[in-house]
Amino acid sequence: MDNESPEPELPRGVALAWGISASPQRGPRRELNIERIVETAVQIADEKGLSAVSMSSVSAALGFTTMSLYRYVTAKDDLILLMQEAGFGQPPLSIADASGWRDGLTLWYRASLEMYAEHPWILDIPIVSTPNTPNNLAWLDAGLAVLRDTRLTAGAQVATVLLLSGQSRWEANVARGSAVDAENGGDTDSRMLASLVTPELFPYLYPAIQAGAFRDDDDDPFEFGISRILDGLERHMAEVAAGNPGIALAPADPAREFPKDEGVKKARERVKDAEGKLRDARQKEREAVSKARERARP
Repeated sequence: MDNESPEPELPRGVALAWGISASPQRGPRRELNIERIVETAVQIADEKGLSAVSMSSVSAALGFTTMSLYRYVTAKDDLILLMQEAGFGQPPLSIADASGWRDGLTLWYRASLEMYAEHPWILDIPIVSTPNTPNNLAWLDAGLAVLRDTRLTAGAQVATVLLLSGQSRWEANVARGSAVDAENGGDTDSRMLASLVTPELFPYLYPAIQAGAFRDDDDDPFEFGISRILDGLERHMAEVAAGNPGIALAPADPAREFPKDEGVKKARERVKDAEGKLRDARQKEREAVSKARERARP
C-alpha cells in the first residue's frame, strides 16, 4: 500500500507563476496572454498605485472586455500575486560575487530596497504565507547562498534572511512615507511630533525629538539598525564556532500555550485592566505636574 501523501493542488495564481497552468486556447483575440495582462497591471500600479489596479482598469488599458481577462486570470488576487512576482524580478547576480557573508547580505539588503523603490506598491500587498513563487524564492535562495559557508544551521540561515527581508520592507515603507512628506513641503512628521510631544507626557521621547532623532538630516536609524543586526550575527557565529550555542531566548509566555482556556483568558483580561488603570494614573500624574509647573511660573 502506498502511504505517500498526494501532492497538494497548487492555487491557480501560484500555478500560473510557475508556468504549469495552461492558458486558454480560445479567445476573442489570441494576442491577449498572461504576460501582457501582468505587464499592463504593473504599469498601472507603478503610475497610480495598487488601488488603481482592477480587472476593469487592466482590460480597458489593453482594449479588451473585462470578461476576456477572466479567461486568463480567474481572480484579482491571482493577478496581484503575479504582479508581485513580476515586481520582485530576479535578485542581482552581484550578490553571489560578494567577498564574504556580511558583504553579501548587505548587497542583498540594498538590492531589495531598490526593488521596493522601483515598485513601491508591492509594500501594499500583505504577507500571508511563506514564499512560494519562483522569483520570491530566488531572493530567499540568493540570501542563503551567501551564508552557505557559515556555521549557522539551516534554520538560522533562513531566519537571518527573513529578518533582513522584514527590515528592508519596513525601511522601504518609511522611505516611501518620507518621499510623500517631501512632496508636501518636507519635515512635516518631525514638526508634528515636536508640537505634540511634551516632557510631561513623554519624558524619554521628548529629549530624543529635541535632539533631532527624527529629522531626515540626522543619522540614518535604519543604517544603524542593519549594522547592529549584522554585528550581532557576526558575534553569534563566533560563539557557535567556539562551541557556545549563543544566548537562549526568554521562556515563552505560559498564557500563550492555553489561549482558549477560560481561566487564562480572565487572568489576561485582569492584567490588561490593571495595566490600563496604571497608564491612566500615570497620565493624570503627568497632567498634574504640568499644571503645577504652569501655576509656579512667575
